[in-house]
Amino acid sequence: MPVMRGSRYFARAMHAYNVSHVFLVPTILTNALAEMEELNITRVTTHGEKAAAYMADGYARASHRPGICMAQTIGAANLAAGLRDPYHACSPVIAITGGRKPESKYKHVYQEIDDFRLFDPLTKFNAQIDSVRRLPDLLRQAFRSATTGCPGPVHLEIAGHFGQTVEEQQEDLDLLFEPTFSCYPAVRPVANPDQLQVAARMLNRAERPVIIAGGGVAASMAQAEVIELAEMLGIPVATSLNGKGTIAETHRLSLGVVGSYPRKCANTIVSEADLVFYIGSRTGSQVTDSWRVPPKGMPVMQLDIAAEELGRHYPNVASLCGDARITLRQLIEQLEPREPNQSWIDHAAEVVRSWQSEVDSNRKSESMPMRPERICREVQASLPVDAILVSDTGHASFWTGAHTDMQQGQCYMRACGSLGWALPAALGAKCAQPRRPVVCFTGDGGFYYHLAELETAARYGINAVIVVNNNHSLNQEKEIFREAYGGRQNSGLEMWQFKELNLAEVARALGCYAERVAGPGEIRPTLERAMACGGPAVVDIPSDIEALAPV
Repeated sequence: MPVMRGSRYFARAMHAYNVSHVFLVPTILTNALAEMEELNITRVTTHGEKAAAYMADGYARASHRPGICMAQTIGAANLAAGLRDPYHACSPVIAITGGRKPESKYKHVYQEIDDFRLFDPLTKFNAQIDSVRRLPDLLRQAFRSATTGCPGPVHLEIAGHFGQTVEEQQEDLDLLFEPTFSCYPAVRPVANPDQLQVAARMLNRAERPVIIAGGGVAASMAQAEVIELAEMLGIPVATSLNGKGTIAETHRLSLGVVGSYPRKCANTIVSEADLVFYIGSRTGSQVTDSWRVPPKGMPVMQLDIAAEELGRHYPNVASLCGDARITLRQLIEQLEPREPNQSWIDHAAEVVRSWQSEVDSNRKSESMPMRPERICREVQASLPVDAILVSDTGHASFWTGAHTDMQQGQCYMRACGSLGWALPAALGAKCAQPRRPVVCFTGDGGFYYHLAELETAARYGINAVIVVNNNHSLNQEKEIFREAYGGRQNSGLEMWQFKELNLAEVARALGCYAERVAGPGEIRPTLERAMACGGPAVVDIPSDIEALAPV
């Protein structure tokens, strides 16, 4: 084994695991960062630790490789806060922080605090490296944990404010790396054959089956298998927000997003089914509208890579523990093509058409300020065939989830609850996929969270397009405050309303191309100019503060 400093080993490990970018707030592993230069690894310095975590998350989801984020000891708690979203999204982010040295514990050393346990509820694996000798095996374990089973974040705390234990110590270090775990899913387990037979029988017997595709379908890259199964048996397909894009939303069997941020038509058909087949979904509160859709008593099947999720919320009539793509392939091979229930397919299609008619006037609205549905319609029309659409949480997820039709070949990524996630996540996604167009959809409330990262985008030439649904407010809070004020709020409006600013001017000051849209007819040409500008771009669209997502 060669003798080397831990910093050189760390850089070589990143290269061996095909890491192209690391996202950080200095100062952390500076010597390793210098070593990465000759290995063509881009070191992206952000303006905040949460933004670094969100960029690593966007990178991981877009590339199917672990995203790396780093911070020194004083920033560790901020980095931990940024892991909430990748944890909920099952995204393999590897967080590296400085930490306390054994000899400095309990001595009031400057900036030290024991925040290691903050990472426990946010990670699959959380470990401390107190000696450079432990760097090889724990780094391998970090990649192994992040990419196997249900993917998720991990954390390594390296002793020393800046990770000096790795920076300064030399050792005979094992240059054994495991490229198998440089992407996910690294291992694809197959469901039990007996359960596959049960699932096949249930599907063959069902008269009104529905598939609900979750984020596990995207993680497994099982979209083609879901579509093949649906077309083979004539099964309508709904998705969670994380699963949006599994099937082209113009497909004859597509229902759209189901649950709390849904197309109403999807909830209707799922509630009328006689068998619901969840694929890669944890069946949590959002995708089920707090376990009301489907209703209690509905026969449910579930395919998930995590055995502990099977039957967690619904008593399954069949449980398949395995990777979605390979398990669906085996399930398809056991099924015999059958004559689909055309009346069920036609009914589902009619319910979808009825919903589309209901929302059509808002999607074509010429009103000023602009309707979010119209903005989404124009974004949809402007997306290239290989685009990645990155959405913030809250209203942004509702508007894009319901009112943008994703096509095969496009990718949809959304925040799992962290407002402000979308802007830095879009930059991370663009780093991962520099040749694909990346469009971020956020509101002004989310945009303000990490506004400074526009400078990061300009500094590194990260050419994402940021669309701001600018209603100068957090108008999702409007009804909550109105209720708190007894049904009418005449004061305290500053708690959820902002000054009406031209955000394009702010973006230009930070080095980005930017335009403010004058009217609905200008949205599409403005987006096209932003995508063609050759740099990071912001499209500021004044929208209606009264436009609330329907319940």
